[in-house]
Amino acid sequence: MKSITFHPKALAFIRGQSPTIKREIGEALRDVQKGISLGLPLSRPMSAITSGAHELRVRSATTVVRVFYFVKLADTIVVFHGFQKKTQKTPTHEIAVGQQRLKEVLDGHV
Repeated sequence: MKSITFHPKALAFIRGQSPTIKREIGEALRDVQKGISLGLPLSRPMSAITSGAHELRVRSATTVVRVFYFVKLADTIVVFHGFQKKTQKTPTHEIAVGQQRLKEVLDGHV
């Protein structure tokens, strides 16, 4: 089973969510650790960030949350960005932040 590496800001974002959202994120990431390929509506590839990046899509009665994760490393899954989604399309700013945070983790700067 792969380990999970979190960007500190992504972890802080997840910890700040409701217990229901945290549980759904945790269960989905556990499935990814086991090698289960998640599909729509729970997860989708985010090629706008890079190959191997995915967007975890979690919804509660009051909010819609997105968590970006990366699966291309041999021994770990990188969870590198999370945000509350307020528009239909993923904002380009969130994609840019995700790209920067993934680079930080992969380059060992966090």
